[in-house]
Amino acid sequence: MKLLVPVKRVIDFNLRPRVKPDGSGIDLSNVKMSMNPFDEIAVEEAVRLKEKGKASEVVVVSIGEAKAQETLRTALAMGADRAIHVLCDAEVQPLAVAKLLKAIVEQEQPGLVILGKQAIDDDSNQTGQMLAGLLGWAQGTFASKLELDGDWLNVTREVDGGLETVSLKAPAIITADLRINEPRYATLPNIIKAKSKPMAQKTAADYGVDVSARLKTLKVEEPAQRTAGVKVADVDQLLAKLNALGVMQ
Repeated sequence: MKLLVPVKRVIDFNLRPRVKPDGSGIDLSNVKMSMNPFDEIAVEEAVRLKEKGKASEVVVVSIGEAKAQETLRTALAMGADRAIHVLCDAEVQPLAVAKLLKAIVEQEQPGLVILGKQAIDDDSNQTGQMLAGLLGWAQGTFASKLELDGDWLNVTREVDGGLETVSLKAPAIITADLRINEPRYATLPNIIKAKSKPMAQKTAADYGVDVSARLKTLKVEEPAQRTAGVKVADVDQLLAKLNALGVMQ
């Protein structure tokens, strides 16, 4: 079974994003970028499935500017076999990403697509579900455990009430949650090997997909500063303050 894993280049999760002075977006100048953490988890899960003999090939794909190749090389160093880079300098929104991935899936014919459940830059949490809808495939979202048995998958999902296990038949879409695994560090020998692994260069036009934005960001603002807490003498004073804030209405 071939596995396809989309990955995204985002601001490093250890950094605090800075809003541009004009409020038009996030300032990305001189900022460390890295692979989206949930996508890193997805790559790790795919590589583990290959190491167990459950998969024959792991293909990673990224949609974005030329520097996204660095993210793909990281995935190759983790154990992926080859990469596809869809060059696109403009921001690509979730629906356009899902349409591009659909075209790649139809070309590559993987048995399973594993994505991170969301990207930490926009937190949309939409691409996996949209891709499943466009393909008409089964989907297991927020996966904390994945077991592959032939053409069937048992996916343990994290839901509001606890855990839910669903059985899906491949081909399917899986979105990975934090607890499914802990990604490995790429070793120096594997980083060197990754430089010689194949990486195909494509554009959105090659797949016949219009990536024009359908949503417009009007303004980006820093979250409001939290005010200091206060101590109250008794329950009556607490209720009075809550009423003053409108919480008890």
